[in-house]
Amino acid sequence: MNEVNEPRLQSVNAFLAREAELVDKKQWDEWLALFADNVEYWVPAWDSDTEYTGDPDSELSLIYYSSKQGLGDRVYRLRTGMSSASLPLPRTCHLVTNVRARFRDEGLAEVEANWQALSQRRGQTTAFFGFYEYLLEPSGASWRIRKKKIIVLNDTIPNVLDIYSI
Repeated sequence: MNEVNEPRLQSVNAFLAREAELVDKKQWDEWLALFADNVEYWVPAWDSDTEYTGDPDSELSLIYYSSKQGLGDRVYRLRTGMSSASLPLPRTCHLVTNVRARFRDEGLAEVEANWQALSQRRGQTTAFFGFYEYLLEPSGASWRIRKKKIIVLNDTIPNVLDIYSI
């Protein structure tokens, strides 16, 4: 694996910034287009103070979608108001930083980053924070998300945790 490849690292940074921007602007079709059809989108739960769950098929997860169709279904519920816990949708601002990438010989990128997401709804501001782990595959001049694991570091979750809040 190549540890340092500045042009590819810059393209990964730009891609992650674009993903955050699309969520914040609620441009759901464009956001969904960033994912491979067979994407795994996973937010594991904490198993103890120091370890989170390791298997979304047999252990508790905060969010788990095993395909793009699952993410699409979630977006549909957000768009149509069928998710009453998400009404109204909050204003959000995602910050992605400390991006680290390892590039595999077959073109895939293993990426880790830190994140913070602020949301404002009904006069209340909430902050979530943690780590992202991605597996990206090349897609034209950019990337597509094959796997996204989101580690939420908050001890408590004061309100709805959803795709837009992390």
